[in-house]
Amino acid sequence: MVWEVVKNIPPGRVTTYGAIANFLGAGSSARMVGYALNASKYANEFIPAHRVVNRNGVLTGKHHFGSIYAMENLLRMEGVEVEDDKIVRFKILFWDPMKELSSMDE
Repeated sequence: MVWEVVKNIPPGRVTTYGAIANFLGAGSSARMVGYALNASKYANEFIPAHRVVNRNGVLTGKHHFGSIYAMENLLRMEGVEVEDDKIVRFKILFWDPMKELSSMDE
């Protein structure tokens, strides 16, 4: 279910592990969202896990992308500015699944 939410994040936007957990009804399970995203590298389809950051806009998952620069590079290619491992204009770029997704097919 985490992957299905993440696939809906538009290029150039970011969300948080906690926002995904809240949307899925597991508000205190942000860490589990991170585990699911780490496993997405084995998916048969592209899961844009690089668009998920911590609650402060920090690229805490960058070590799971094969290179510590890969997550930042993917975001920059989408027009997201990153400075010192943190999303610039985080509040403006934040994509809230509770507001953006009215329902999800299971």
